[in-house]
Amino acid sequence: MHALAKVGMADFKNRQIGELSGGQQQRVFLARALAQQAEVFFLDEPFVGIDIRSEETIMVILKELSASGKTILVVHHDLSKAKKYFQQIILLNQALMDFGEVEDVMQPDTIAQAYEGQLSFLKELAVKS
Repeated sequence: MHALAKVGMADFKNRQIGELSGGQQQRVFLARALAQQAEVFFLDEPFVGIDIRSEETIMVILKELSASGKTILVVHHDLSKAKKYFQQIILLNQALMDFGEVEDVMQPDTIAQAYEGQLSFLKELAVKS
C-alpha cells in the first residue's frame, strides 16, 4: 500500500488495471517495482500516452531512487527532455553512437550523425553551443 501511495494511486487500489488510464497504469507498474525493492529499474517508454502530471510524478520518484543509489535505465525517444530528466544517456541508432553525460552526448554533430540531420531541434542545440 505504501508503494501505491508513493505514486499517488492509493485511492485506486481496488480497480482492475484495465480500468486505469495510461498514466495511472504506468504509476501502478512503478509501484509494483517499488514494492519489490528493486535495485535496478528498467523502464521502456514510461511517458508514452500519459499526461504531464503522471510524467512529473514518475520523474520525481526516479530522481529520488537514483539519489538513493538505485540504478535507473529508461528507454526514451524524446531527446528534447534528455537534459531535464537524465544525467547520462546512451545514444543508439542501430549501433552505439555515444554514451556519457547528457551535455557531452547532446552535441549537434553527434545527434546529426545518429539521426542523419532529420531532427528539428538540432538548430536549437547549435544556437546554445
